[in-house]
Amino acid sequence: MLMDRLDWIGGWPVVRAGAGASQGAQRAPVASWAAGGTFNDGSLKGWHGGGGSGTDGWRVGHEQDARGFVTPRGNPTGPAALVSDRSAPAARRAEADLRVTSATGAAGLLVRYTGPDDVVVAWLDRARNALVTDVRIGGRSRGAQTTPLPADFAWDTWHNVAAEIRGTRMTVEVSADRLRDAVATQERSLPAAAVRSGKVGVAARGAGAAADNVGAAALHTPVTTRIPDRVPGPLLPAYSDDFDTATVPGTTADSPWSWVRGPASGVTMADGALSWPTQGGELYLGTNTASVLTRDAPPGDYTVETRLRFAPGRTNQQAGLVLYGNDDRYLKLVHAVLPVSHTDGKATHVTEFAKEGERPTTTPPTPVAYGPMFGGPPAETLWMRLSYHADTAPDETEVRAATSTDGVHWVHTGVWTLPTSSELRIGLVAQNTAGAVARFDYVHTYRR
Repeated sequence: MLMDRLDWIGGWPVVRAGAGASQGAQRAPVASWAAGGTFNDGSLKGWHGGGGSGTDGWRVGHEQDARGFVTPRGNPTGPAALVSDRSAPAARRAEADLRVTSATGAAGLLVRYTGPDDVVVAWLDRARNALVTDVRIGGRSRGAQTTPLPADFAWDTWHNVAAEIRGTRMTVEVSADRLRDAVATQERSLPAAAVRSGKVGVAARGAGAAADNVGAAALHTPVTTRIPDRVPGPLLPAYSDDFDTATVPGTTADSPWSWVRGPASGVTMADGALSWPTQGGELYLGTNTASVLTRDAPPGDYTVETRLRFAPGRTNQQAGLVLYGNDDRYLKLVHAVLPVSHTDGKATHVTEFAKEGERPTTTPPTPVAYGPMFGGPPAETLWMRLSYHADTAPDETEVRAATSTDGVHWVHTGVWTLPTSSELRIGLVAQNTAGAVARFDYVHTYRR
């Protein structure tokens, strides 16, 4: 099992800003508050009343699901506060689970508190059916801000109120489950004097207010820039081909290419490209009837790239790159049509990155197994890359796939591994269902 940081960059989750899965120890996420508590021990240890008073105005209740929670004693007409003994940094995320069971009560999260005249608070105000925030500096309100709650808001159940202060900007969310599916969100500016370290706590006004799981922690610093993708190294001309001759590769004695079950029918050289009609044959477990055009791969790590022009329209037509050991041991990256959602003659186009090989970790070991994964969007003109790496420590072959629809911006699909037991050759395929034509403009191999 791996636990790696996910960064939300450009609208998508990215593993460690694009660095990919980790190897070795990583910094763990924050798992505890700098200030606050859950009240599950049945006490108010670590808390004090507003203004430095005692905790006599509060009591700890207990429920089967919530376990410990706090509620004020009596019916406070003015705001009653329960505040942590410890402080949290100015840039913070503060939260509390709140509920209000009376028609006129209110429960609040003290986002930051240094005293009754110096406080940032977010109220669930039942009388107003709203999220209300207020900021008081030097005993003077800097303005309350109101955000309506849904008409069917369930006041007698727990809701999470979470506030984040970043710079002078505060964002408050009200949700049922901390999953960022807020039923109300409010953003507001804070005066600079309100952005300081301080306590966290809860407030109550009127009857029926209750709070649980109250705390604050230092706000994370978001990672907003991806690590640049690895750029292939220098071109290796001895392992590359621009398909700019009239001779079909693998048909002459001096060609660096060779065919498995070929030459394939209909292959020609036209307009500076290798033109290859898809075959009815395939490479899949025990059915090995497709042609494969292969050539030696360079020693060491490398990246192989092709530009494929391909407009398939029938189920299982596919074409692309392979790293080929034999019919039962290979990795392929293809633009494919899969029989997933055929309606009204439509087809499902995918970029499929698959491997076939032994699976020694099963009991008993599986001699030949096939596994696909799916990557970036396909297109009639698609750039494709397979990057090879020999991981000598576990004696594994690792291959990473990537595709691009413009030759500039790449989507990385993932990594397949195989035990290192034989050399892999660079290859091309156009297979499974006849009727389409794959045009390969080049095969370029780079030092990885």
